[in-house]
Amino acid sequence: PMGEAPASELDAVLGGGGWDVGASFEGPPPPTGPIRLGRNACYVVLAVLFNEEDGVLLVQEAKPECRGKWYLPAGRMEPGESVVAAMRREVKEETGLECEPLTLLALEERGPAWIRFAFLARPTGGTLKTLEEADAESLQAAWWAGDPSALPLRAPDILPLLDLAARYRLSPPHPPTLPQELPCALLCLRLLVAFANDAGDLWVLLGTAGTPHLPVVACGTSPAELRGGLRLPVLQLLLDCLPSDPHPGPLGLLGLQHRAGGPGGADGVCFNMLLSIPPGSPGATPPEPRSPAFRWWHVEEESLRGRILQRLCAAATVPVRS
Repeated sequence: PMGEAPASELDAVLGGGGWDVGASFEGPPPPTGPIRLGRNACYVVLAVLFNEEDGVLLVQEAKPECRGKWYLPAGRMEPGESVVAAMRREVKEETGLECEPLTLLALEERGPAWIRFAFLARPTGGTLKTLEEADAESLQAAWWAGDPSALPLRAPDILPLLDLAARYRLSPPHPPTLPQELPCALLCLRLLVAFANDAGDLWVLLGTAGTPHLPVVACGTSPAELRGGLRLPVLQLLLDCLPSDPHPGPLGLLGLQHRAGGPGGADGVCFNMLLSIPPGSPGATPPEPRSPAFRWWHVEEESLRGRILQRLCAAATVPVRS
């Protein structure tokens, strides 16, 4: 029955919304101190914008190490700034244009030490920066309709993002996904872990402490944990919880939660992630958890089951690139 499952939480997370993180976490004890930008975390924002002629907005760099090279508008998020405000500020400073976000295109990460939020956005005003207005932020900005790889680029890492953006504009693989304003002291992941067999049966892993809920794991900030990426705490949880090596599928982002100047000035983020445990055989049921702190919930309600399966089967989530 739905009373045994977090129906409202699942509905919010699947819809790209947020849900209160709370103070309890599954898995290893979370770090004692909060996440703070510039101290134990670095967040970067990047934006892909197109004009009506399908030109992409590019910036000519002013920094000495890459002066004259071209890149997408991007830069570091500042303490006390929301993710979207940081993206708008960087676009304005580097290109002269105002913009609004349409969706996250990708989440690129190297653990808490470096996370980049790549947006698809649209221009809403302003005037394109010219060489006469060159400053420390950029030399100029331009709409480029040709092959970006023909330009001297600061780095080729923007080319896959441009491909993602072009594909999203043609046929969006996932609903528009934008940050939700909810506080979070730590960097953590809320996990929608699904197990589906070929008969169409679906189970979701729940934490049982208190009210049944989607498990939440916190990222550590030790050097090894920083290097391990966002997938490390997920794998640790599943190895502790399930009887055999689960070999989960890729992480997909359903949404994220962040509020500038969170508890104690924290800059934490909660990423709402979808991943699947592949069945070992046709008609299989999920492996029994080793700990009473977890249980599988069999999803019988048709609408909810269909929404989760659609997200799984179509990879209809924001891609996470590690």
